[in-house]
Amino acid sequence: MPELSVTLAGGRQLHYVEAGDPDGVPCFVHHGTPGAAVLDPGWVSDAQQRGLRLVMHTRPGYATSTRRPGRSVSDVVEDVVALADHLGITRFLTWGHSGGGPHALACAALLPDRVVAAAALASPAPYDADGLDFMEGMGEGNIEEFTLTVEGGEDAIRPLTEAQAKGMLTATVEQLAEEMAPYLTDVDAAEIRGPFGETLHRSAMKGLADSSDGWVDDNLMFVRPWGFDPADIVAPVLLWQGRHDAMVPFGHGEWLARRIPGVDARLSEEDGHLTLVTSRLPSVHAWLRERWDAAV
Repeated sequence: MPELSVTLAGGRQLHYVEAGDPDGVPCFVHHGTPGAAVLDPGWVSDAQQRGLRLVMHTRPGYATSTRRPGRSVSDVVEDVVALADHLGITRFLTWGHSGGGPHALACAALLPDRVVAAAALASPAPYDADGLDFMEGMGEGNIEEFTLTVEGGEDAIRPLTEAQAKGMLTATVEQLAEEMAPYLTDVDAAEIRGPFGETLHRSAMKGLADSSDGWVDDNLMFVRPWGFDPADIVAPVLLWQGRHDAMVPFGHGEWLARRIPGVDARLSEEDGHLTLVTSRLPSVHAWLRERWDAAV
């Protein structure tokens, strides 16, 4: 899979990859936190079968994408528009998982003339969401991260993030589940020990190899206003959230399901955080393709 980049306004570099059907329906994919543009072989195979062209960029601060300090969730729209224009893409689908979920929703909310349909899988809700206790139900690792971020900003969260990044960078695929134990339920630990562990490992290795800037900025971004209201989304949205998720608790999915107009909400009692991008991903691609075929 070729490693590609585009130069944005102001000289920033944005790293991206493409896979699937090169002549297929464009679908922009947003990676989780921490991570980088790494497409799982299972996603690519499914996209090829469904006629989807997957495009995934690495958020600023990760890997070779130039850092953008102070970025908000909504800032992703500028980067996606620049990349889409660079590739000659006018209208597209989009999905994001975990930390990528709000970015897919941002594109749906702020690009109504370009986004045909969107999917958000295990997406966090806004930190300031009315009626939501943001950290209720999170694993101890997430609680520590967000508490430090809220109370002390970058100076407080950077040492922890750098220590965690060092642990992940020195872990083998087999050791990754142990390294991530404070964030995992049994359902998700099993997924990491399976084939998807290799994809998660490669994503972390690529995203954190040079610095933990992207991870720091993601943490800061998630406790700031998003820059848009999910209630303003007019495109069809598929929302999927698992009960067995200690990284993004079930309450986040319930809040988004109440907030997004006309959402197709799959609030699953069986799923965890990672099963949504393993066993559920073919259904997500099928749902998106159906909306494209109905609209275009």
